[in-house]
Amino acid sequence: MDNTSHPSFESQLKSIQKLIQTTKFDDAINQSKQLQTQTSDPQHQVELWYLIAVAQRYAKRLPLALTSINELLKLDNKHSRANQEQGFINLALEKPTLAKKSFETAVKLNPSLVASWQALIHLYRDEKQQDNIQKAANHLEKLKKLPPALLAVTELMYEGKLLKAEQICRHFLQNNKRHVDGMCMLAEIGIELKIYDDAEFLLASALELEPTHIHARSLYLNLLIRLGKYKVAAQQVEKLLIAQPDNLSFKIAKASALTGLGEIEQAINLFEQVVVENDQVPGFHLQLGHALKTKGEIEKAITSYQKAYQLSPAYGDAFWSLANTKTYHFSDNEIAQMQTQQNNKDLALTDKIQLHFATGKAFEDRKDYDQAFKAYQQGNELQHAHSGFNINKIEQQVAEQIKYCTRELFEIRGSLGLNVPDPIFIVGLPRAGSTLLEQILASHSKVDGTMELHNILGLASRLRGRSKSQSDEEAQYPKNLAEINPDYFKRFGQQFIDETQVYREKAPLFIDKMPNNFLHIGLIRLILPNAKIIDARRSPMACCFSGFKQLFAEGQDFSYNQEDIGLYYQAYLKLMAHWDEVLPGFVLTVNHEDVVDDLEAQVQRMLDFVGLEFEQSCVDFHKTKRNIKTPSSEQVRQPIYKSATEQWRHFEPYLGPLKKVLNID
Repeated sequence: MDNTSHPSFESQLKSIQKLIQTTKFDDAINQSKQLQTQTSDPQHQVELWYLIAVAQRYAKRLPLALTSINELLKLDNKHSRANQEQGFINLALEKPTLAKKSFETAVKLNPSLVASWQALIHLYRDEKQQDNIQKAANHLEKLKKLPPALLAVTELMYEGKLLKAEQICRHFLQNNKRHVDGMCMLAEIGIELKIYDDAEFLLASALELEPTHIHARSLYLNLLIRLGKYKVAAQQVEKLLIAQPDNLSFKIAKASALTGLGEIEQAINLFEQVVVENDQVPGFHLQLGHALKTKGEIEKAITSYQKAYQLSPAYGDAFWSLANTKTYHFSDNEIAQMQTQQNNKDLALTDKIQLHFATGKAFEDRKDYDQAFKAYQQGNELQHAHSGFNINKIEQQVAEQIKYCTRELFEIRGSLGLNVPDPIFIVGLPRAGSTLLEQILASHSKVDGTMELHNILGLASRLRGRSKSQSDEEAQYPKNLAEINPDYFKRFGQQFIDETQVYREKAPLFIDKMPNNFLHIGLIRLILPNAKIIDARRSPMACCFSGFKQLFAEGQDFSYNQEDIGLYYQAYLKLMAHWDEVLPGFVLTVNHEDVVDDLEAQVQRMLDFVGLEFEQSCVDFHKTKRNIKTPSSEQVRQPIYKSATEQWRHFEPYLGPLKKVLNID
């Protein structure tokens, strides 16, 4: 997340930096300390401690410099330049072993630190560590080949200053339009900012310029997998494996693409092959576990997840994957291990978050709701701070959909799209029962279940036509739905059908269950007027709390704060009411509680809506064998149970902020 300081503070920092550059070290130290008394911002304190330490080192006050840099590291031990500075101070103090440790930490946090690599080469030479010398020299050579602007971009990226990095990188590419490394960097920034369309276009363009560029194709491959474009991903990974047939990352990527394409047996075989050959890599066991879970081989999946954390005791993803089966119960030893690792000061943030959520599930299973909520809350607080989610942006999107997607728009342009009945969209909030509805409908002989497809979100992003760094007022979509060439609507509809064909088998109808598509029902109506949309609805408290205790892979950042998730739910209801008003009969609302109370009646209701005859297999959905990738995969392989509908009440004493937002007494 980018940190933008107040301009006056920035100007004072520049003044102090100039003092250091002109060897006025005492003045720099004094001004920094004075400024420290005027700010309580932790980030400001970090920056000032850094300048103090640098000035003290240049002034040969080494013990004081070491004390200052240690104060900084107490505030932020992941500060790469602070670790580098600690290395230089220890070098000056003639403590090479400590210096080496500091420099190694620095380049681990930020591999673009040229000065640290240079220092490490000298230190490795002193210890005759030939392999390390070569690795450091190779990395240093790569950095030195980069134009100064791209080296600066690299440093900013590792420091999390993505918007500044994007600005510099775009400026560089304006003057160097065919620079593939620059295009790759801008694409990486786009991926981090979740501007996926821009990133995809950049990488595809880079490969047209330089088809043998391994890094560009690898980035492109990983992005395609993230976007669920598994057919194209499978094509890309074969090209990479021709160039590097023994590359394990590419083999894993191929298995992931095969999983996405539904070729689950092939995927599992490939994962197992990689695991046999590399039994000590925890991530490979984790990936195998995911594939086995998708197939429904839950016991084997559990064994793989357990193997992953046995190899790496702090591997948060392994523990969370066990919790995310929804059926696994942790042992006393496993809970103790998770709690111990949470207190590890060197634990990565992602691992810590995953361990908190897993611990919450462990205590909830034991009906220790106090400890469970505490763990969930800690995980949510960390994830919320990390995500940078802003509910105002969602509320603005909803307001724009209501403003521009009017009844008049659909009367004028509603017949321009592709008239095919194929798609059934299941929308709503995550954890609202959409996977259950998909499993019911996909149990019908004439319906293919697919997955959460990104195609509609991608189209909306392209129509929006702006980068994330621009102001929201510049958004073109959905206003442009009334303005764009009428021929585009049929073209977009055909594009959706063509792109999603790879996920289908032979049934005439198929399901896209991306919940976030509720924001774009107007767009769906314009490009696919005969599509069917089912709104998976769940009671507010049950839905919101179920989301609150779920750690999502990505895309649901609203769920990590009680106020945010409540406001998001309200915005969702507001927009769904609008769709019902301007598109009467286009959306069928199915309440999860009604499905639980009278399954057969709701099954019949859904089948009538999509135009299908009743089949008993839809009622017996839990007997259907199919690959399921969502967190609810194991739950929908069992008959319906009612106990989950009121689980939130165990946590009611802690849910005051959520109840307040939802206006629930």
